[in-house]
Amino acid sequence: MTVVLKLGGSVITQKDEPETVDRAALSDAVSAIAESAVGDDIVVVHGGGSFGHHHAAEYGVSTTEGTHDGDGVRAIHGAMCRLNAAVVEALTGQGVPAVPIHPFSAATRDADSDLSLPTAQVTTLLDEGFVPVLHGDLVAHAGAGATVLSGDELVVELAPAVDADRVGVCSTVPGVLDDDGTVIDRIETFEAVASALGGSDATDVSGGMAGKVRALLALSAPAVVFGPDALPAFLAGESPGTTIAGDDDDW
Repeated sequence: MTVVLKLGGSVITQKDEPETVDRAALSDAVSAIAESAVGDDIVVVHGGGSFGHHHAAEYGVSTTEGTHDGDGVRAIHGAMCRLNAAVVEALTGQGVPAVPIHPFSAATRDADSDLSLPTAQVTTLLDEGFVPVLHGDLVAHAGAGATVLSGDELVVELAPAVDADRVGVCSTVPGVLDDDGTVIDRIETFEAVASALGGSDATDVSGGMAGKVRALLALSAPAVVFGPDALPAFLAGESPGTTIAGDDDDW
């Protein structure tokens, strides 16, 4: 079984404190992965949290607004590499054969904002028994300099490339919430939940929950959005939280 797992930046960092890892939360997530990944292929993607988002906001960079400022590019990418190193270190510390992959080194957007992400490195590393760990990053963008490449976009690109059986998005909330704060069991169209979705509570340059849902609806297989406490259940094969499945999905 192949799993693509996104760890939200707000899950593993103190998102209101610049460049601060939430060590307890990261340890809990890593423990769940280490205990369940035996016999499975798993690709981990993590968000920016307090590392990438604050720098991106400072320089006015988002998934749609770019920069030609070299200082800004180095600040944003450097912060994400530091967070990635912390995640990889935590995983390897619990026996997971994790290795880093930095999307800024390979991904591009063309003038129409279409993303190109080579994935042969990821699939080869999986075949060789490694756990690739990617992260939200910058991307070279024709006509815009560099823009943000969100972790959710990476999930959408990677899931079909690795023929994922399951896709999970671990967020700070127990699922996608409706106007009353109740978890929505299943989402099949964005329009059905648009009124309930807004940006995240902390600085987020990648679209918040609305952007997450839009991205995941593009998958050909369902994704599951859940909170940190449900990560072990997801990795055990359950579908806690919200299942996001487009009209073409069979599940």
